[in-house]
Amino acid sequence: MLALKNTENLTGALISGDYWDLDELCTALHRLTGNESRYLDWQGARMRLLRTMHDLRQAYQGSKNVESVGNGLKRDTMKNHDFIASQNNIYFSTEILWPELIFALVAINDFINLHKKYEQATDLDIHIVNARKLQALIAEALKKNMSEETYTFAMQYVITSNAFVEEYAIQYIDLLNISYIDMSKEQRTQAFESIVHNIIVQTKDYHNFKSKILSETNKTKSTIHDFRMNIEYPESIEW
Repeated sequence: MLALKNTENLTGALISGDYWDLDELCTALHRLTGNESRYLDWQGARMRLLRTMHDLRQAYQGSKNVESVGNGLKRDTMKNHDFIASQNNIYFSTEILWPELIFALVAINDFINLHKKYEQATDLDIHIVNARKLQALIAEALKKNMSEETYTFAMQYVITSNAFVEEYAIQYIDLLNISYIDMSKEQRTQAFESIVHNIIVQTKDYHNFKSKILSETNKTKSTIHDFRMNIEYPESIEW
């Protein structure tokens, strides 16, 4: 079963599941994001989701965390059905930074809408259903980190599709990630709602940042998706 929970220091969330859970999720995100040339105005968001998919694939290929989890199979059941099997399943997991997950919550909405438009898909499309599962898990975990009022406002904003990631300055997520990593757990707790608000509502802080990025891209005649900031992530993160 796919699951998502806060890491100990609130740095991010741990996404876990068996091989098929994580493979199913990656397949859904891959299908929704389409090929590189299809959704040109969403290339930044697409690259961001591909990075999350890469982490998930690394997890179920055994490069991240692996644990043995009881599967509920009892000895009496095996005896009654005359077979022997393991009483544990192997679960894989990986940590994802919270700003990255909040962005994914919004970005998935856009790609679901694009998938519906160009593939004539419905809400019952299996890839949409599986992607919605991740959104639901992110939303449920967010609920534990926010006041009821702020959480309700943020989720309503996402549900009504007022939040969108077309031509998004994805460098802003890098900025938030680095800033968030450098915080203490107490600072993260205090800043959490503000970070959610900045990403989902796209506040003045975001738009000022995007204006600076656009000013730089105009000098080089490059797209907002291709602009690279000189940012380095730490080799290890205290999750």
